[in-house]
Amino acid sequence: MTKNSFYILLLIGTLFTSCIPLNDLVYLQDKNTSSEQNNIASVESKPYRLQVNDVLSINIKAIDPKLVSIFNPKENTNLDAKSESALYFDGFTVDDHGNIRMPILGEINVIGYTLEEVRVKIEKELLEKYFKSEANIFVTVKLAGFRYTINGEVGNTGTKTLFKDNVNIMEAIANAGDITTVGNRKEVMVIRQTPTGVQMNSIDLTDVNVMKSPYYYLQPNDYIYVKPLKQKTWGTGQTGIQSIGTVITLLSLATTVYLIIRN
Repeated sequence: MTKNSFYILLLIGTLFTSCIPLNDLVYLQDKNTSSEQNNIASVESKPYRLQVNDVLSINIKAIDPKLVSIFNPKENTNLDAKSESALYFDGFTVDDHGNIRMPILGEINVIGYTLEEVRVKIEKELLEKYFKSEANIFVTVKLAGFRYTINGEVGNTGTKTLFKDNVNIMEAIANAGDITTVGNRKEVMVIRQTPTGVQMNSIDLTDVNVMKSPYYYLQPNDYIYVKPLKQKTWGTGQTGIQSIGTVITLLSLATTVYLIIRN
């Protein structure tokens, strides 16, 4: 084998082993080989059940605002303008016993309840003990932001907060600056804390069928980890141009060393 043939084979081998295939970068591909159109119905998001350390934003209204003013911090009159930190300090945190502590009402157990169930529970207690139906009590219960943590090969890691009721994993990743070129979209780990323990599941975001997964819709406090591809550890480049540049650099270095030794 001539020296030129060796260099050509080295170049071709590097290109094939270091370049990231397009199929590893494209989200939600239809991998069904059948010619029929594949209609994917995403799994419905189940109502979230409250856990310890969740923070609730509770707003109570009535025909006469003075009647319910003691239940509401002043800032609650404009929830849209409230910052994340204000929601944290003015909200009601679920303690280690599963209770929240509200003015007048005292401690209310909410662990394992949905937001709608908490709303009904508070409204019922207010009408039974403190108000008549004529007061037209209106109770709103929401999470003080949808929080999740994302780490690994994404543009911006850390704990994120979205002010939405439902968040799917595609929205969460987009909010974190998307997965980097060397992020493994086929093995995205979702770690979820549940009342029965920690659940871990790996999902493939390049497959359109991921929308059928129960992990497609996130739950508050989910942890997402995006693994790196092997190409990152190889360090030979993510594209063909980068790989060629790496090969040229290595060949130049090898030639320089050879000439120094020879002379």
